Amino acid sequence: MDSEKKSRDAPTTLKFFQMGIWWFSMLISLGYIMVWIMMPTNTFFLHWLPDIQAKTDTIFFGKQGTNLLVYTFPILFMTTLASLYLHLEQKRSNHNTESKVEFIGLASWKRPLLVNGPLGIVSRTELAFIVMFVLLLIWSFCSYLHGMFASVVTQAANYREQVWEAKLENSGLALGLVGNICLALLFFPVSRGSSVLQFIGLTSEGSIRYHIWLGHSAMALFTAHGLSYIVFWYMTHQMSELFTWNKVGVSIVAGGVSLLAGLTMWAATLPSIRRKVFELFFYIHHLYIVFVVFFVLHVGISYSCIMLPGFYLFLIDRYLRFLQSQQNIRLVSARVLPCEAVELNFSKNPVLCYAPTSIIFINVPSISKLQWHPFTITSCSNTDSDTLSIVIKSSGSWSHSLYQKLSSSSPLTHLDVSIEGPYGPASTFFSRHEMLVMFSGGSGITPFISIIRSLLFKANTEGGKAPRVLLICAFKKSIDLTMIDLLLPVSGTALDNSLLQLQIEAYVTREKQPAMNDRKHLQTLWFKSNALDEPVSAVLGQNSWLYLSIIISSSFILFLLLVAILNRYYIYPIDHNSDLIYPYFARSILNMLLICVSIVIAATSAFLWNKKQNKDCKQMKNTYTSTPSTSPGSVCYNADRELESLPFQSFVQTAKVHYGERPDVKKILSDCDGSSIGVLVSGPRKMRHEVASICTSSSTDNLHFESISFSW
Repeated sequence: MDSEKKSRDAPTTLKFFQMGIWWFSMLISLGYIMVWIMMPTNTFFLHWLPDIQAKTDTIFFGKQGTNLLVYTFPILFMTTLASLYLHLEQKRSNHNTESKVEFIGLASWKRPLLVNGPLGIVSRTELAFIVMFVLLLIWSFCSYLHGMFASVVTQAANYREQVWEAKLENSGLALGLVGNICLALLFFPVSRGSSVLQFIGLTSEGSIRYHIWLGHSAMALFTAHGLSYIVFWYMTHQMSELFTWNKVGVSIVAGGVSLLAGLTMWAATLPSIRRKVFELFFYIHHLYIVFVVFFVLHVGISYSCIMLPGFYLFLIDRYLRFLQSQQNIRLVSARVLPCEAVELNFSKNPVLCYAPTSIIFINVPSISKLQWHPFTITSCSNTDSDTLSIVIKSSGSWSHSLYQKLSSSSPLTHLDVSIEGPYGPASTFFSRHEMLVMFSGGSGITPFISIIRSLLFKANTEGGKAPRVLLICAFKKSIDLTMIDLLLPVSGTALDNSLLQLQIEAYVTREKQPAMNDRKHLQTLWFKSNALDEPVSAVLGQNSWLYLSIIISSSFILFLLLVAILNRYYIYPIDHNSDLIYPYFARSILNMLLICVSIVIAATSAFLWNKKQNKDCKQMKNTYTSTPSTSPGSVCYNADRELESLPFQSFVQTAKVHYGERPDVKKILSDCDGSSIGVLVSGPRKMRHEVASICTSSSTDNLHFESISFSW
């Protein structure tokens, strides 16, 4: 009886502890926001900051300690708490990715409000935060100018300048200070394994657009900052300032290099480059290293603590991705479709769980050692315990090369592949709806494959409680209908398809009638194992969130310890906290080096410890050392390897195909009945906007829109 009572009390205790972490994190967040609001005021600079500096100005950290305490520590501490929260949530839900929580009151805030504007599809929540962020930028700029202009006449007299010239200089400085707000948030959305994003219910792929918005804002402000100073120096005959690198204080040369790197990246984001020459955009974007390093050299490491938290977390995430990418992944099989698409099936650690719509990044060294491409996971961790699948449609040079390799007359026996991920939502809410309506265009069907497999498992294990599903898929040609065949897993899991109320409406837009020929076949290719291949697993194992919290906290503590030793026994004996003797350049370089050393030591230790604790993964490498003898729909199999031809599977046979027409979205949604209808769309921009517009203009509140897309 005691053991039963303890088992019942354990989830309650975890939930109580989680709520405490949540409220404490919110309190820290409010305090941090208050700092940003008060930062441009005289109250902060003349009263608050001096008082804090007086209490933190020690021989171990100097003036840098104040900025570390005010700007860096709160965010890293909150991120550590968020990681612990997610770890407890994972334990409490026992790796169940289907959330039972339904925020009915917040549903209206997630509805699209703007559809066809320059920002794309924007919900009410997003618009509210955009407005608040813009107001913060305006408030900060005006407050800085108000404080600076109060003494502009005296400044102009002291430096023998005209008043308008002094105002121009102050305006340039204010623009740079406001740009730092954007820079402080810039790297949070691109940290793929970020606990902060998961904590507030965002995903890395869904947050890319926030990174884009922040990047445009930051570069616009920094460009205006640089131009203001150039005009000021030209008008005051001080153009030589452009080539100065001060020993202490701001370095102009470093700022110029940082701005040029930023402008180069900014130019590469033009649609004509990003969409047509993506590789060029991708490689140029690595100039962010130059941008950040010279930004730190420009303003000094002490002031850089303002933007340090986001970049610090990004460095941890980037290094963990590097460690994971060094492993070769066991590729079990590939299904080659006649529509020039392939399904890759990898061996997976059974303890790895992920939610539907998760993604992984893959690299095939034989095609390109540098290119990494994101793909939606089509398998379900419930139905496919030992395999992880993705679908790749041939639509570019890289994907076409992969398709040619796998469909050639002399197919491969082994293919080296590296992965990063999976990344995705901590939980999903698909089952809370009575009905799901899924609109897909072309390869946009891939996210829905994992959702349907997950719902199929739910229908078979929970007495048919899964919602009704209407899948609307549009293809250009009838040959693309073979994509529907991938709804069945390659593992051939014995599930009763009839338990899921699934209706498939397929539209072939560029053909008036079916093209009857011998192309209605898919081929299955099995690969031999390699002793060095690993199954797909989380970079930090089953307790990844716990390990991440340890990495963040331990690396920062190690960094503080190293900085304290550096300052106490090397820098302090030279400048005695005056900040006027020891060069800013050397101090910044040493601090950046210590940050990298601390992260490498902490992350590598956690990674190796996890590898040691999971020696059973070595047995998983041999799970598929002898290739399976059967596959879904296989006609025959040769122990070596053989390509097989398959007819359409059952899902394709039951699909209703419409030729020469496009789906009437408005009519389809008006014919759907139910108090709660989830409307999911994955496909071209035009399709997403059309569906969002109809959901927005609907007079009823039963349509809940969600766009599933990955956009760079």
